[in-house]
Amino acid sequence: MSEALPTRRLKIAVLSRSFSTQGGGAERYSVAVATQLAQTHEVHVFAQNFDTPPPGITVHKVGPALRRPRWLNQLIYAWQTARLTREGFDVVHSHENVWRADVQTFHVKSVRGSLLVGRTGWRRALAWLGVVTSPRKLTYLALETARCKPQAGRVQVAVSTLLAEELRAPYPNTPFEVITPGVDEPPTRMPRAQAQQQLGLAPDKTWLLLVGNDFKRKGLDAALAALAQLPSHVHLAVAGDTRQQANYLPIAQQLGVAPRLRFLGSLRDMSVAYQAAYLLVHPTLEDSFGMVVLEAMAHGLPVVVSGPAWCGVAAQLVHGQQAWLLQDPHNTQELADTIKKLLSNSELLEQLIHGLDGFLALNGWQQAAQRYERLYRQVAAHKMGTSPNNSFDTPPEAS
Repeated sequence: MSEALPTRRLKIAVLSRSFSTQGGGAERYSVAVATQLAQTHEVHVFAQNFDTPPPGITVHKVGPALRRPRWLNQLIYAWQTARLTREGFDVVHSHENVWRADVQTFHVKSVRGSLLVGRTGWRRALAWLGVVTSPRKLTYLALETARCKPQAGRVQVAVSTLLAEELRAPYPNTPFEVITPGVDEPPTRMPRAQAQQQLGLAPDKTWLLLVGNDFKRKGLDAALAALAQLPSHVHLAVAGDTRQQANYLPIAQQLGVAPRLRFLGSLRDMSVAYQAAYLLVHPTLEDSFGMVVLEAMAHGLPVVVSGPAWCGVAAQLVHGQQAWLLQDPHNTQELADTIKKLLSNSELLEQLIHGLDGFLALNGWQQAAQRYERLYRQVAAHKMGTSPNNSFDTPPEAS
């Protein structure tokens, strides 16, 4: 072999149905990692929807995309990408529930775990009946089972330790690497008043920020209930997909906080929102990692976030030094008291801000991309029959 594998440029296929920074954490993760890798490798992305790609990335349109039913769209995408990436790539890296990829990155909780783990006897039989009579559940479970199957030359990656532990319950024979999201240094710095003006936020108010596309899962119910217990000068800005906005306006009106609530929609540049706020509130009920927490921290924005049982990134944070961790995101009194405490104590806020530097230095996208590059080279070496890692050639037995 004339070309040294550790140094040669790899040709990489990335599978991400929505390759956009305006999507959720999984989408932004795939864009960020691909952008880093494109600096030294040839990266091709196979997507149904995408923004203008970053320099060095070639995007291939996969379609057409079906809005409904989603399970059928997922199955079609899996079949199309399996066909399109069958040959010509050193590594195929998927962020999607598809059966064919060398590196499979998991961003959400397991389908099998949610449907079947912990159920025994007649409860398990009923759960299986629900699966086999539902094309949606059956498709998602079949795809997940295929991508979790241990096999030589394949690597499964979870985006947090919390998610890896959850995945190991239904798939105990599959080893899961953990590569957490990274964060970039903000491209621009601006005064808070300027950022508020750019977003049309009243400059004489104290703005909290909540970010997420699934408002319920990200804890907007708790945030609104806490807002009702806070002084009238404290307002809440919500960034994310506004399709659920109509469900929350009546709740805000009933709580008497509708005039203090502002929906910003999906922002192309989240940096402005982070710089406009005094505090990020993230009482999430379920987050495999919680990229918005890292992003807020990179902007010097203090963070209130659910503890490790609900949010993956919380396991890496020191309570009271790098963030304020909630014992129970359902407890609106705890959330309100925490916000009051932080907003009234400038020294505590400064303490949280100063505690971020060392943590952020170890959690850049460059570090995440370097870890993927090592995995890619192992995969490529295995394909060429030169794998230095014996464990790649002898995977555990499938269950």
